[in-house]
Amino acid sequence: MDKKRFISRLRERRGALGGSKAVPLKVRENTGYKVFLVFNTIIMVIVSVATLYPFLYLVSQSFSSSTALAAGHTGIIPKGFNIDTYKSVLTQGDFLGYYKNTIIYAIVGTLSSLITSSILAYPLSKTNLKATRILTPFIIFTMYFGGGLIPNYVLVIRLGLKNTMGAFILPMMISTYYVLLMKSFFAGTPKDLEEAGELDGLSKFGVFWRIALPLSKPIMATMTLFYAVMYWNNWYQAFLYLRKEKWPVAYYLQTIIRGSTATGDQDAQKVASNVRSCSMVLTVLPIILVYPFIQKYYVQGMMLGGVKE
Repeated sequence: MDKKRFISRLRERRGALGGSKAVPLKVRENTGYKVFLVFNTIIMVIVSVATLYPFLYLVSQSFSSSTALAAGHTGIIPKGFNIDTYKSVLTQGDFLGYYKNTIIYAIVGTLSSLITSSILAYPLSKTNLKATRILTPFIIFTMYFGGGLIPNYVLVIRLGLKNTMGAFILPMMISTYYVLLMKSFFAGTPKDLEEAGELDGLSKFGVFWRIALPLSKPIMATMTLFYAVMYWNNWYQAFLYLRKEKWPVAYYLQTIIRGSTATGDQDAQKVASNVRSCSMVLTVLPIILVYPFIQKYYVQGMMLGGVKE
């Protein structure tokens, strides 16, 4: 069929369908597909309930009264609703100070990790560089083997980083696994765009900064979430290197949990669980609030490597 005849038939079909507007196609759902939808919906509901129930129970426990907790009358609905425990947690000790420390550590640490990881991952994605073949095995080696606790502790002390922000951030600044994920994403950057940028006078760093990074929003958003959660929940580095005034809120929560479980009185432990629940809710709340804004990028980043061309 020649080109003119094909175009004329296409126009006739468009006219018969009412112009150039797209006509939605109705897909017939057979019995097997309907059964699959029913079972899939049931399974997803069960998984969602199983996932949400612990968090809802935690929130309910944080708003329940001490009397209800001591009596064991707790569920997903608060018993004896009160916010006195929240007031106590926010005012006792220096909870807000620890919260501020955590926010600073998370912001500075996440930005530092994104910059260093992307600068490392982008050259590794270039297979034409000879150094890539040499450096990649050494980088992967660090994912499976480390120096150990004592050498790392001695290194931090010798560098004079004890009781500083650097002691909390530097040991976790680069994650090998996240670098490999970013490397895989950068490897898919169109080479034609990079070559066009070089022809326009951009340096290698200019190509990375102005072309590669703007095209990497999905993986950068995903890594932002991963690194932020890692810094936000980390308490072990604070246990090793930081004094009380520089604790993050995660380590403060750890001390509350240890203190509440030290006593052998079961009623006291139930009441103390109210304080733990409040602290956990306040700790996890910022991550929950941030996640919806980067969810679409997070899904794209997690599907990286799932489809091969």
